[in-house]
Amino acid sequence: MTVQDVRAFNRFYTGVIGALDHGRHLYAPYTLTESRVLSELAHDRRLDAADLRARLALDAGYLSRILNRFEEAGLIERGPSAADPRRRSVTLTDRGREAAALLDERARETVGELLDAVAPEDRPRLAEAMRTIRGILGDDRSPGAGEAVLREPAPGDLGWIVQRNAALYAAEYGWNTDYEGLVARIVADFAEDHDPHLERAWIAELDGGPVGCVMCVRDEAPATARLRLLLVEPGARGHGVGDRLVRAVVGFARGAGYRDLVLWTNDVLAGARRLYLRHGFTLVAERPHRSFGKDLVGQDWRLDLRGSGM
Repeated sequence: MTVQDVRAFNRFYTGVIGALDHGRHLYAPYTLTESRVLSELAHDRRLDAADLRARLALDAGYLSRILNRFEEAGLIERGPSAADPRRRSVTLTDRGREAAALLDERARETVGELLDAVAPEDRPRLAEAMRTIRGILGDDRSPGAGEAVLREPAPGDLGWIVQRNAALYAAEYGWNTDYEGLVARIVADFAEDHDPHLERAWIAELDGGPVGCVMCVRDEAPATARLRLLLVEPGARGHGVGDRLVRAVVGFARGAGYRDLVLWTNDVLAGARRLYLRHGFTLVAERPHRSFGKDLVGQDWRLDLRGSGM
């Protein structure tokens, strides 16, 4: 990649954004920067003026003038921060939330029209490319800004597990739809018949959106649980999400009375294998196979749950 590549992409993307707003007045009666401030305040109620300045890379005087106008218009309220009295908290009023919601609705409609022109089969690749750019170049609103929480799947989350596994492994390893079929069967079996005392699934969530998943299910071997479908979004990697997911499975399996925890993976998944080693799994077998349109080396890993906890 060269500087010219980045600049060419920037010109292209700027043109796309300009086309979206052509004759639409998406941000009226606000400027683009004012709209960004409203959007940040709507999505994160914990922000103060210093946070806004850092997140949007704005000059302190410029931001102060924007906030003054917002306060005069009844869009925000300011006061001492509960976390740090030296800072000033900034919160949207009811009128401010209505303004932010209107801007968000306009943006959704406009981007929806843009996506209507994208073929359905190309949308997963487009979404994955966007996530990859954010993950590599850094997105301050991604994992570093907060801490992921683990929760049980809500309606729609099991479908998300299938979709993200299929899209991510296709994008990163070139796996075909055979893998999507395998994931769909695993998820369907769990959804239709699982014992919540012995089997469980987790969704890792950050800033209100899913960034990872894992399952713990019964294995055919006696007193043995199986870890399945561990996934962490590219933009969430390196922030301990995978560690938390694996730790949750290990703790649940041990508490449920299983003696062993096993898993199957492939040698190309180097990051996952390092994670399993850190949690005490040992490689017990490996064999070559042809699956998902690729020549792979499958690996069986095992953790003795009767040992000391981590």
